[in-house]
Order: sequence, then C-alpha cells, then structure tokens
Amino acid sequence: MKTRKKEYGTANLIGKNIETLRKAKGVKQKEFIARLQTEGLDINPTSYSKLEGQLRLATDKEVYTIAKLLNVTTDSLFVDTE
Repeated sequence: MKTRKKEYGTANLIGKNIETLRKAKGVKQKEFIARLQTEGLDINPTSYSKLEGQLRLATDKEVYTIAKLLNVTTDSLFVDTE
C-alpha cells in the first residue's frame, strides 16, 4: 500500500483512523470507494482521499457507511490513536 505523501489536515477527526483501519484490512482505496458507492454514497476518489487526509468534513452518512463497511462502531472511528 502507498504511503501518504501529504500531511494530515484538521478538517475532521476520523480520516487517519479510517485510513489505518482500511489498510489493516488490506483493502485498497479504489476498492473501498467502490464498496461505498455500492452502499449508495456518491463519492469520488478525490473526495474520499481528502476525507482520509482530513482535508474535508465527513457527513454523518459517510461516517455511518464507512464504519459499517469496516465492521467497527462509529465511536471507534473517533478514538485518538496517537
């Protein structure tokens, strides 16, 4: 899996955790985006990348769907891992 080239932003609290969980499950970003789209989220690769990079806000529907697909609670996405 690729490593992040840019620093994380401050627009959301969960992006870094989502990226860590997704990579731990061995799921590529492109594959995960396709799964999100299958669940009804209208999200493109740039928008998703910005979410993981904490460069944009996450909607409640995105948080719910991402947690569902990662098989974790929404609360666990907000846990400070640093």
